[in-house]
Amino acid sequence: MTSDSPYQKTISLLIVDDHPVVRDGLRGMFESAPGFTVLGEASNGVEAVARAAELDPDVILMDLRMPGGGGVDAIRELTRRSARAKVLVLTTYDTDSDTLPAIEAGATGYLLKDAPRDELFTAVRAAADGRTVLSPAVASRLVSAVRAPGNEPLSTREREVLALVAKGTSNREIARELFISEATVKTHLTHLYAKLGVSDRAAAVATAYQRGILG
Repeated sequence: MTSDSPYQKTISLLIVDDHPVVRDGLRGMFESAPGFTVLGEASNGVEAVARAAELDPDVILMDLRMPGGGGVDAIRELTRRSARAKVLVLTTYDTDSDTLPAIEAGATGYLLKDAPRDELFTAVRAAADGRTVLSPAVASRLVSAVRAPGNEPLSTREREVLALVAKGTSNREIARELFISEATVKTHLTHLYAKLGVSDRAAAVATAYQRGILG
């Protein structure tokens, strides 16, 4: 291969979206551009994990909200499996309840579907290199979330505890359901109270709904 092109390696892609028209559009866009090859498609997160294991793409373009298996759960599972592919979220949603969990789960980047064609190509190349890519709107949200007091993202376990608290579950019942000790439940509650900037269960639930963490 010659050194004339700045992108010597062809980047392989897996496209994950529940809308066939979107998948077709993205496939056509990337297959018509030099330096990319589309290995396959998936219509939900569960299928995405299976296809990623089968095809071993460089980059996965991942939608988030899909019937039959969402993107965040798929990203989390790919991370757990130490998948080689970099995940670039491509979605219409830029709310905190979508952005933060996706980044926490292991996404390399996060773009909105209205991103210009060239920006998308650049983002995929960057993701393939392991560089973080965020749309301006998402980047500003993440910066605000990090800087704002009492606005640190909750861990997966803290979210699980909070969801059970919202259902009126007692600490003892939470411990039994999550197979942890009651003391550990109290520790998780202390941490999530601090992150949400609240001091009791009711305020934690109210704040979580307000921020879109629950619901």
